[in-house]
Amino acid sequence: MSGLYEKLEMYGCSDYYGFHMPGHKRRLVGKQAGAELPYRMDITEIEGFDDLHHACGILKEAQERAARVFGADETHFLVNGSTAGILSAVCGATEKGDTILVARNCHKSVYHAMYLNELKPVYLYPGFDRESGLNTRIDPEDVREALRRDGSIRAVVIVSPTYDGVVSDVEAIGEAAHEKGVPLIVDEAHGAHFGFHPAFFPNSNARGADVVIHSVHKTLPSLTQTALLHMNGRLADRKKIRKYLDMLQSSSPSYILMASIDRCVRLMEKEAREIFPPYVEMLFETRRRLSELRHMRLIEREDCDKSKIVISVKDADISARELYERLHRRHRLQLEMAAGTYVLAMTAAGDTKEGMERLTDALLLIDNEIGLKKTDDFRPPGHGMPRLETACSLSRAEGREKDEKEYVPWERCAGRVSAEYAYLYPPGIPLAVPGERLTEEAAESLCWYMRQGYSVEGLKRERYIEVLINE
Repeated sequence: MSGLYEKLEMYGCSDYYGFHMPGHKRRLVGKQAGAELPYRMDITEIEGFDDLHHACGILKEAQERAARVFGADETHFLVNGSTAGILSAVCGATEKGDTILVARNCHKSVYHAMYLNELKPVYLYPGFDRESGLNTRIDPEDVREALRRDGSIRAVVIVSPTYDGVVSDVEAIGEAAHEKGVPLIVDEAHGAHFGFHPAFFPNSNARGADVVIHSVHKTLPSLTQTALLHMNGRLADRKKIRKYLDMLQSSSPSYILMASIDRCVRLMEKEAREIFPPYVEMLFETRRRLSELRHMRLIEREDCDKSKIVISVKDADISARELYERLHRRHRLQLEMAAGTYVLAMTAAGDTKEGMERLTDALLLIDNEIGLKKTDDFRPPGHGMPRLETACSLSRAEGREKDEKEYVPWERCAGRVSAEYAYLYPPGIPLAVPGERLTEEAAESLCWYMRQGYSVEGLKRERYIEVLINE
């Protein structure tokens, strides 16, 4: 039986094409010659190579270069992914027990940060577009109103762009936060390519955010697990965030990963003007052809990142899961994910014309093979993200003793207070968070995803959710 290394080698030589992260798409981009980063380059903190936790030489220069390229006051390399940056930013911007204003569609790492610092969340809910099936933007007026009602809020956290590519008005949200003297933290993990071509939005460093986290591996040519944390202005406690970075990042950071980040930053600094125009031209030609779909539909929104190709099957006689599997099985195309009524193909500057044409041809072929929907079997609950009441703190719910909890089937969980997470991965956004009182909508969503064959993660028992007794 082959091991992981051999399996990866075989996959790398196969004709499977990936419309998923990482953004290098398993090939060298631009003038990255010699960037295959083999074992002979794997070192530790030795003479002449600096120390990430006390950078004063080559790594200090590399991080300063990244700050210039991405337009930040200060930038730090992340070798534990955006997760380490989000944990550090949220914990560093708050004190234990503080109140935080947080978008409910944030990644699970934000919730883990709230648990670590025993934070009290006030949730912001995104809008929901019934036509596309997407959760949409965070309304700046909702931010302003929440800050007006609760003077104890110490930080605002949003995700923009979302996993599906929806971009909020970061500038207006930042203004609302700054009026109250609190920092805005933006999980921009999926927007590392922003600002490098006019076809894409400016990045959040240029739009007034105090802390911005980028996963350079998601949409730029860098190795998986590489990311950047940027800090701007004086509202965020930079010293404290740095302290958490030292605690939460490995004390033996990979020089291969750091070299990959630096190589990516240098590529953006020197070659972005050569790399992005042909990619954007190829991307827009793909979107033009996909606009001709008759039964499925390319989702087009003004507030969406164009690099994300989102195909809706809302009116087609095929489920999102079936489309995802057919593309993989018949056409050897690996998409990023299937969600409620759509699939997501991630594109990046590492994509090839041949790969984009394969995706377009496959989707047009499948579109001709199917018809319009005859039943509502594949239609998910039409309410978007369930709005759940916070009954007790996340840390209190998770910290309850075993005899204070019980398991109930999803069908009968409405009205009970969750003691565990339930989320789809990807994208890693919780449908339920410990301490939230579950609703009929939440129960309906869990059951629908199960019937459609999605994996609901975070639960200790399949088809059951742990809840608090006497809450």
